[in-house]
Amino acid sequence: MSFRIRGRSAASALLLAAAVALGSTPAAAQVVDWPTERAPGPLVARDVKFPPYQIKTLANGLQVVAVSHHEQPAVSLLLIVRAGGARDPEGRSGLATLAAALLDQGTATKSAQQIADSIDSIGGLIGTGASSDMTTITAVVMKDSLAFGLDTVSDLARNPAFAQEELERQRQQMLSGLKVGYEDPDYIAGLVFDRLVYGFHPYGRPDSGTPESISSITRQDLVAFHKSWFGANNAILAVVGDVSAEEAFAGAERAFGSWGKAQLTAKPDADPPPATRRVVVIDRPGAVQTEIRVGNVGLPRKNKDYLALELAVNILGGEGGNRLHRVLRSDRGLTYGASADVNALNEAGNIVADTDTRSETTGEALRLIVDEFWRLQRQKVRDEELADAKAYLTGSFPLTIETPSAIAKQVLNAVFYGLDLNELQTYRERVNAITPNDIQRVAQEYLRPDRLSIVLVGDASVFAKQLPGVGFDQFERISLADLDLGSVDLKRHGAPAMKYMPAGYRVPATPLRQVASPANESAAELIAHAVKAKGGLQKLRSIQTIKVTAATTFFETVDAPDKPKPIEQTSFIRYPSAFRLDSKMPAGDLVQVFNAGEYWIKDPRGAVSQPEAVGDFVRGTIQRDTIALLIALADGKVHARRLADVFESQHAYHALEVSGAGMRPVTLLIDPASGLVQAQRYAAPAIAGGGTLEEVFSDYRSVDGLQVAFGASVRKDGVPFISRRVLRFEYNIPLDSQLFIKPS
Repeated sequence: MSFRIRGRSAASALLLAAAVALGSTPAAAQVVDWPTERAPGPLVARDVKFPPYQIKTLANGLQVVAVSHHEQPAVSLLLIVRAGGARDPEGRSGLATLAAALLDQGTATKSAQQIADSIDSIGGLIGTGASSDMTTITAVVMKDSLAFGLDTVSDLARNPAFAQEELERQRQQMLSGLKVGYEDPDYIAGLVFDRLVYGFHPYGRPDSGTPESISSITRQDLVAFHKSWFGANNAILAVVGDVSAEEAFAGAERAFGSWGKAQLTAKPDADPPPATRRVVVIDRPGAVQTEIRVGNVGLPRKNKDYLALELAVNILGGEGGNRLHRVLRSDRGLTYGASADVNALNEAGNIVADTDTRSETTGEALRLIVDEFWRLQRQKVRDEELADAKAYLTGSFPLTIETPSAIAKQVLNAVFYGLDLNELQTYRERVNAITPNDIQRVAQEYLRPDRLSIVLVGDASVFAKQLPGVGFDQFERISLADLDLGSVDLKRHGAPAMKYMPAGYRVPATPLRQVASPANESAAELIAHAVKAKGGLQKLRSIQTIKVTAATTFFETVDAPDKPKPIEQTSFIRYPSAFRLDSKMPAGDLVQVFNAGEYWIKDPRGAVSQPEAVGDFVRGTIQRDTIALLIALADGKVHARRLADVFESQHAYHALEVSGAGMRPVTLLIDPASGLVQAQRYAAPAIAGGGTLEEVFSDYRSVDGLQVAFGASVRKDGVPFISRRVLRFEYNIPLDSQLFIKPS
């Protein structure tokens, strides 16, 4: 397949670039005076010493970390229980958050009011909370109240009352908070993004729950959750402040030594799905702005590359770098702010860029964000840019260990995630040791520009038409009123949302894992149907060679743009990786060969090897060969994900997105009745001019039990580009190996 570059020629572009370069003035010839556009450099970093610490495990399994910090006569206590929203039972999302909210609302011996009054009487503070991985209880007391503080934290962790009256009060507060959240596009964008990135892994569920799940939680659920996870063998306690290690350990032994062990009965969760390109538009008619989330699955906190990736993402969109902010706000004026973050949890994580922009500029902003993901992979960062990002991380680190509470958080995070506590002492040295090569390596390993999860929340009637023009012609448009995170296609099917919900969101009572199973089965069944329709797996595996003679018409040929004429082409395929196309062109015969990674062409002037970029494009063509693709799907060598059905010309087609290592994602449209692949859609690479290509197959005929499409056409961005009519199709015939060898 050939493509023609439109517009200014490559030579003209090079001449233009040279003219601009020659016309510039050397910066060194100018005297720079204050003020300048560049911010002043960072101050010299002051010396930072992490306070001494000791760790002890009590006989019942409780890990105790003691950190002496004598600058103030106060002690911070932080208890972590290794269970958060990710441990919510199926159909009970929000349980950990509700349980945490009730910990300080009454115990077996004290009411909520008594707990509050007793803390106030000593001038202390206490708080509880939950996240995806953990539940926390924090307290700050003066040194002379250390025993009281330890006893209070122990009582809250071990003996919560979960009184029905307090349960109902907290339930109503959470429901009210959800109603507000569902009207907030930022909140909705975050929910949908997590669902896309993590799939049906527990991290993909909202920690705050849903109106339906929160309403269904009972006191028995809370008691069972507490019994399963709250125990000395599943907890870590930090005692930080004006206290010696001996005092801390003795106090912990007295207050927690008799705490029993938790059941810990949960099974390990499956890994989140691999990164897969998916664009979801949540339609909020009348919205004047669009919330944008762009990213992919990341890495767990313990991964050795976390620090380098954090620095890379800081350059992309964090403090000390933030290319996104510079491009989107400073250069284009598209937003008030843009950022990117690494969220690393215990089992996985994500990388996410976020911003908001006017509805009219949604497409432009999205394209710029994705381009910055690509740029971070392809171009090494400048030394100055990396130095600025390093300066921010190393300069802000002392702020994270200034107070006892901050120190407690740092230490417990290290223990919780299984990190080496000694790394806190060497944080600056480790940051400063990261090189531009390290940044490019982690960007190439963990950023997935071709497989990004993208969420756009706004008025789709304004911006949806922009998306094909910036490279995103395939997207799912979902009304906010129909959004359902428990559904495979994110759309509500069946009864309307519950009456106390605002327009826009629900999660069904059906457990998420039960919902996920049919989705996996439907994708597998779809593959099995397509394999059988093509001829069956045994038939497909038996095919070793193919020879096809066809008449091909290019609708925009250079020689005859107005009167396209068919040319004869013969294709030779030897599986798995040899491909040859002979074309009888008006100017002479043209041979194109891809063999084991090498791509070369031969015309009347001779045989010439082609650039790697061209070879990659041809490699993609071979990867999309229907026979090879169906075998790879059946063998599980590539990943398949069921998408929403596609409706075209009054026909509905099942959609299956296929992705894998080293291949561009491709969407297969499959006829529900016959099971035959009717079309392939995929993003065209830059060498093909970008945009979207769609191959449409027709006129299927049986050739010795194999279903072959004798008609095919290619459309580029919806415009007909090529049509092809098969004249003769043969398979498993002898092919001379010299067909694929480049002439010397």
